[in-house]
Amino acid sequence: MKAEKIENYYGVNSPISGKELLESGINQAKNLGTEILSEEVVGILYDTEFIVKTIENEYRGKSVILATGAKRISQKINGVEKYEGKGISYCAICDGFFYKNKDVAVLGDGEYAITEALELANVANHVTILTNGEPARETRHPKINFNNKKIREFRGSETTIEKVEFEDNSILDVSGIFIAQGIASSIDLAKKLGVAIENNSILVNKNMQTNLHGIFACGDCTGGLAQISKSVYEGCVSGLSAIEFVKQQNK
Repeated sequence: MKAEKIENYYGVNSPISGKELLESGINQAKNLGTEILSEEVVGILYDTEFIVKTIENEYRGKSVILATGAKRISQKINGVEKYEGKGISYCAICDGFFYKNKDVAVLGDGEYAITEALELANVANHVTILTNGEPARETRHPKINFNNKKIREFRGSETTIEKVEFEDNSILDVSGIFIAQGIASSIDLAKKLGVAIENNSILVNKNMQTNLHGIFACGDCTGGLAQISKSVYEGCVSGLSAIEFVKQQNK
């Protein structure tokens, strides 16, 4: 979308902007009957089938393809990697129960963070949304408040996170922190489902299937070469694989 000029893609005989190529592809898909919804996905669940939750709606399906790309910029906060799995989580629905009647925090400032905070408010004693310098919003939920101070680091013992230290030297005591920055990426959604991740990329086999049956991934989120041609190939394979998976489920 943000590419100024694309010249290395098959069939493009003169430079084209990323915006033009994207719009052309979307129009092509619409002409073939594809329904395209511009809704922010905040979570994926599973009961008898997959449930994709957006801010506005829920959509059910027998298979899901994760293809929302990779985050180019991420906030680096000391302690995130150290405490992953030791109090830092990426899924309120998955891990919220472990923080019953405890004080927790959510790192983020968008709708995704608010959705996670509301989920946690069902079990936690109190939830603080850490915006890390971004403007705070108003909230009327009695268990949720915003803190817009810049974060210096996350601290704790060798086994668990315990504190958030801000740049003004103030401290917030927490039992857990849930990461929900910006809009949920393929990696965020994959972590919620328990999809295997390696080097911040989704692990897939030659059919673009993840370790979970029915979940496929393609494009930048699977790592490797960050080129349109690679993403198109993987999109083709994952689409065909998902079709075959659904056919098998229908037998």
